[in-house]
Amino acid sequence: MNTILIDQRSITPSKVVCIGRNYVDHAKELDNEVPTSPVIFLKPNSAICDELYAGDVQPLHYEGEIALLIMAGIIAGVGFGLDLTNREVQNELKSKGLPWERAKAFNRAAVFSQFVSLNDPVETLRLELTINGALTQQGGYDLMIFKPGYLVEEISRSFTLEDGDIIMTGTPKGVGAFKQGDHFVGSIYSGDKLLISQEWIARQE
Repeated sequence: MNTILIDQRSITPSKVVCIGRNYVDHAKELDNEVPTSPVIFLKPNSAICDELYAGDVQPLHYEGEIALLIMAGIIAGVGFGLDLTNREVQNELKSKGLPWERAKAFNRAAVFSQFVSLNDPVETLRLELTINGALTQQGGYDLMIFKPGYLVEEISRSFTLEDGDIIMTGTPKGVGAFKQGDHFVGSIYSGDKLLISQEWIARQE
């Protein structure tokens, strides 16, 4: 089973619950409708990874996200997450009205930094992602359509959130393909205070 670290302590999530289209500008950049209720999909434990791998045949797309760790039914920690997507496969599946798992839930498709305990208000959280030194994505609580507290309640209507489970809260605009050797830096802030930052160099499988 794959694990994540929070405050240097190892935890094994049973699943990652992902929220799609939670930023208006991101929904528009992919020509998707802005949702009126949360778009929810799952990634299994086998998708969790702390290394970033580029696609070996088809290019993968990155989506930087604020990742929230759940303990005892509440938000207990925060980290930076990369929701990796095989966009070609996703578009093919969507065109046929089929589920997205092959495009979203494959091995190493949920890349996480270490997590830290969240002692700041969730309302202050924001993310920044730079790739090869250029600011590529930024966003946070204020731009989310569905806020974290509401997401916990809504997810819990359908799925039991077990200790260690992770909610990926959606990605702001600026997603795209990446390749081997690209240098990623993902950071989570509370206002102007840096909470956690992680670097990755995209590796080839």
